Amino acid sequence: MKVLHVSAECYPIAKIGGLADVVGALPKYQKNQGVESSVIMPFYDNKFTNSNHFESIYDSELLLGGISHSFSVLKLQDTDVLDIDVFFIDVPDLLYKDFVYSYDDTDRFLAFQIAFLDWLLTLNKQPSIIHCHDHHTGLVPFMLQESLKYKNLKDIPVVLTIHNAQYQGWFSHDKVSYIPPFDFEKVGLLDWGGVINPLAAGIKCAWAVTTVSPSYMEELQHAANGLESLLSDEKDKCVGILNGIDDEVWNPETDEFIVKNYSARNVHVGRQENKDWLCKEFGLDNEKPLFAFIGRLVGEKGADLLPQAIEIGLESNDINVLVLGSGHKEIEEQLDNLKNKYAGSYNAFIGYDEKLSHIIYASADFLLMPSRVEPCGLNQLYALRYGTVPIVRRVGGLKDTVIDIGDGGFGICHNETSVHDIVFSIERATQFYKKTTAFKKVKKVMMDIDHSWNASAKKYLKLYKSLN
Repeated sequence: MKVLHVSAECYPIAKIGGLADVVGALPKYQKNQGVESSVIMPFYDNKFTNSNHFESIYDSELLLGGISHSFSVLKLQDTDVLDIDVFFIDVPDLLYKDFVYSYDDTDRFLAFQIAFLDWLLTLNKQPSIIHCHDHHTGLVPFMLQESLKYKNLKDIPVVLTIHNAQYQGWFSHDKVSYIPPFDFEKVGLLDWGGVINPLAAGIKCAWAVTTVSPSYMEELQHAANGLESLLSDEKDKCVGILNGIDDEVWNPETDEFIVKNYSARNVHVGRQENKDWLCKEFGLDNEKPLFAFIGRLVGEKGADLLPQAIEIGLESNDINVLVLGSGHKEIEEQLDNLKNKYAGSYNAFIGYDEKLSHIIYASADFLLMPSRVEPCGLNQLYALRYGTVPIVRRVGGLKDTVIDIGDGGFGICHNETSVHDIVFSIERATQFYKKTTAFKKVKKVMMDIDHSWNASAKKYLKLYKSLN
């Protein structure tokens, strides 16, 4: 079986969020199960593309709104980077930028999808499955099904995975002519709410639709940013498959980013060395319980509540708090302003640093995830892998992967994204930290849970086979 993943992101090539982690890991685990799995993505102007080698395997031109754009398909020569084949669509005047997303990406991702399908037409061996990821690739199922140009490809099964339904790629019908010609009576497949909606089109036209956790699939029936009725109508072809993590990259026994490697057998000694280094680096007290937040500072993650919740938590408990993330400037400023007031107990790194994130997972006692929306969540899975107790709101994949200590589990859960719930959970965690024996036991239990991609890759393989 030959599977081709189409995505805007792929770790370690270009990463904005969890989409990159999934596309960087799932194909590797599929390969381990005998699937010929590869990735195609845009060619960006970034550190990765500037420091690796590529071979041009196809050159052509495409029309977009009457304007001709030259493009190439490149193949990554350094196969040891991901241990799978990675292809790139290089449209120099549209995609070769030092960013992944901008305020208006309609032309960019339309060009990406059209160029991909144009190249696909030239291949002697077609993929058994095309696996599209999020709205940036949502028009691929429609074009395969309806565009006259691609009629020879319409029998290739297409799977669409929704990583986050909040973003749908909307654009005006003024640009419908940018899409390769199709029977205009089918234009309704593109429309949702009076505009062209790539995610909606993908849901309508894909052979199967997946989300990144079972609970998120259920939630989308009731809260999908306007797509609720569509997903209800299409529910027979929809399934939630929980994301996994790359347990080769996220492995405290071999992780080159962390200060001291460790396993479940020596978790307490190993984690303490990492915590000692981190607390020294950020001026914190290594004897206190350390709470951390890692992620985008946006409302979706509940980050707008963090400044107030952290301040109340610090006033009420003898704890440390460390934040790593970036996002809305107002939230960044509020979190940055807490540094002076709570020096010695609080610090923040505004931005993102991959190495630092690994060290925090290997050091923090608790990870805060008060998300309003969390389709799957990978941070809690990284935390479990490294022995950090996740504090989560019961939503999406967090609900599927974290069981409260009060129910015999290994995490701390709350029902609402509110300052009160966050603070109350911090207080629960602080009390749990004092129960030394139980706290140490939970760390070992967490680290023994298998959240690798192995099980999920098998479920995707079963889905693929059902479509062929």
